[in-house]
Amino acid sequence: MKKLLWLLVTVLVVLAGIVFGGPYVTVHGLSRAIEQRDTARLDRYVDFPMLRANLRAQLSDYVVRRAGPDMQSSLFGALLEGHTLWKRASNDLDSPSNDAYAAPRPARPLNGATHHFESLSRFTATTHTPQGAPVVFILQRSGLRWRLVDIRLPLNPESTAPSVLPIQ
Repeated sequence: MKKLLWLLVTVLVVLAGIVFGGPYVTVHGLSRAIEQRDTARLDRYVDFPMLRANLRAQLSDYVVRRAGPDMQSSLFGALLEGHTLWKRASNDLDSPSNDAYAAPRPARPLNGATHHFESLSRFTATTHTPQGAPVVFILQRSGLRWRLVDIRLPLNPESTAPSVLPIQ
């Protein structure tokens, strides 16, 4: 009887460790996959269909709010440039020789993020843009697996300049 009780307690402790440690493992794995530009590993940590739908809804709302003569200077201009092209143009390269064809510095969007459980199946990692606007990465649990399902971009309709995402 005591062995069964200890087994049950052990299983519950391991399960709690997986549930509460899972998002931290996912955030770390996601950070490493982004740094190394490993799309196969990134697929393991991101629910791309759900993320795409959530980002599309945010950007559509933003476009509707910002439609007008300022459309050329909107966030779309920054998104369309691409991370690598932007890093090369700003001379932010990994190579000490500043070779224009060198690889750009690895992106670290989750570096220094604050973590928070919103519920047993929802976890957020919040980082800030250089302007101080929050960027919230939302992870959701499905079974024992945690995956990125949404990124709340700092699309403030009152600001005149688009926010810059933290790709340092």
